[in-house]
Amino acid sequence: MIEEDQDLIDQSPPPPDPNPNPNSTIHPRRVSFEHGLLPIQKLVFADPIQTLAPVKRKLADAASNNRVGSGVIAEVLQISGDHARLVLETLGSVLHSEGDPLVGAKPEEVESVGADLRDLVLFLYIQSYKKLLPRTHKDSAAVADVWPSTSAFDGYLSALSPIQLVRSNSRRFMPSQADDEAHQLSYLQKHLANIISLLAEPVEGEGEGEESLVLSMEAFEHLGFLVQFGDKGSDVSPLSQATPFFANSDPDMPAVPVPASQVHDWLLQNIASALESITERISGKENGPSNASDQDDAMSDACDAPNKVASSGRGPCLIEGVSKTSLVKQASDLRGRSVKVVNCHDSVIYLLAPLRYATVHGCSDTTIVLGAVGKALRVEHCERVHVIAAAKRVCIANCRECVFFLGVNQRPLIVGDNHKLQVAPYNTYYSHLEEHMSEVGVEATINKWDKPLALGAVDPHDSLSHPAGVADAQAESAACVDPDQFINFLIPNWFNGEEIGSTKDNPFPLPDPYMAAQQRNLKNLEETRRSLSETPLEENRKKELSSALHVYFKDWLYASGNIRQLYCLQGD
Repeated sequence: MIEEDQDLIDQSPPPPDPNPNPNSTIHPRRVSFEHGLLPIQKLVFADPIQTLAPVKRKLADAASNNRVGSGVIAEVLQISGDHARLVLETLGSVLHSEGDPLVGAKPEEVESVGADLRDLVLFLYIQSYKKLLPRTHKDSAAVADVWPSTSAFDGYLSALSPIQLVRSNSRRFMPSQADDEAHQLSYLQKHLANIISLLAEPVEGEGEGEESLVLSMEAFEHLGFLVQFGDKGSDVSPLSQATPFFANSDPDMPAVPVPASQVHDWLLQNIASALESITERISGKENGPSNASDQDDAMSDACDAPNKVASSGRGPCLIEGVSKTSLVKQASDLRGRSVKVVNCHDSVIYLLAPLRYATVHGCSDTTIVLGAVGKALRVEHCERVHVIAAAKRVCIANCRECVFFLGVNQRPLIVGDNHKLQVAPYNTYYSHLEEHMSEVGVEATINKWDKPLALGAVDPHDSLSHPAGVADAQAESAACVDPDQFINFLIPNWFNGEEIGSTKDNPFPLPDPYMAAQQRNLKNLEETRRSLSETPLEENRKKELSSALHVYFKDWLYASGNIRQLYCLQGD
């Protein structure tokens, strides 16, 4: 009898390997936390599981084929139709599955296509996430000389101003990738049981309770909205293929659902292992030699130091600390990537490539030209920055005295503490622009640059405390640039030796007032030229006039800072 029992023990299946691929590590899916949070108070639940469980039931009752449109979202969440559409557009920009109908939906189809119920529930859950506060740069003396002097506004700023958050005397900077990943993983670790319970289904015929909940492979794949497995330089595979439960399942046979508790325990083990690894890495760097370019392990293949550009296969390309220079990156450098431009000052940065996501953080007195951004562009904590971008979606947060020249398919979102923002239609082109726009899905026929949507002045996702009564305050919106002040931006020919693209002009049609203003300016210029050429002057007087014009032009080049671009062009 004892031998038989021993045989049964020997034949029992071994416990699942906490990670069937020991070379693969779990990571939070950062774009969901960086581009998927909305400062709408009604979406931020103090106790997500208690609130979302009944909300999920109401959404499910009204769902069609497990999808819900904007009308149902507005009714169940008690938000406006505009905000319900914003929920769908935001979710569509950060979905993990490119095959979801919402990702490829045309603007007029978004509200009817709707969202998968499970993705929507996860999206609503993470609205409770609190971002990590900006950290103090460990070498503040090294960055002090590239950061502008204190703004004249500093004595009048609220607790939310970009200067106090980013340019304070403590020199606060964007958290490193390792810090952010650890913070996001800790959040998921804390909330994992609730998240899994919202995706799980009870076993038929069994009573209620955690032990009777199971997770199908289809439901499990939706966790890919929050986490992914993969390492530096590797492709991200379907989440189920990283698990001991569903890996190598027969595609022609439905996989057997797995107890939710088993999935929970397996994910917790992986998260704990990843957190331990990140902690060791951060600890090693704090005790190791200084590195000016943020010390992110996932961004450690840094390019030449003067431009402070770092890149990796898994993380975004990081462009940090560029000061008083011009920098250009082309499609061969960035195609299909995400990019972050951080703490750059008094420079001109050209990123002429098809991009997925882009973030501009903590920059000042800089012009940034972005090629085509197919998912989302976020500009935050910037001062006196000009951003020129063709993008599907743009979010502006906590900026001041910035101008945005936009070709954007969705309404620009303005959140936080902003002052003296201006928006204008897109004003440039380069030869491969339309090719890049087509590659990432930005449409030239739709431009909502002049329809900004202002949300809350207080971001409920930051970790700061705010004065009572300001939670419902609305962000200051943006004014339109006066058509008479609108000018085209000329991108230098950076493509010597490369194939020239087909774009010959700005692909976004200019609104009538701006087109009329441009025609007036061109007419005035031609009249001035004709007047000068027809003025009867002696040869020596013509030389004096020509010399005076050159002097004034040179003075303007120095006063505007554009002389630096000429030197950079000569250097290239």
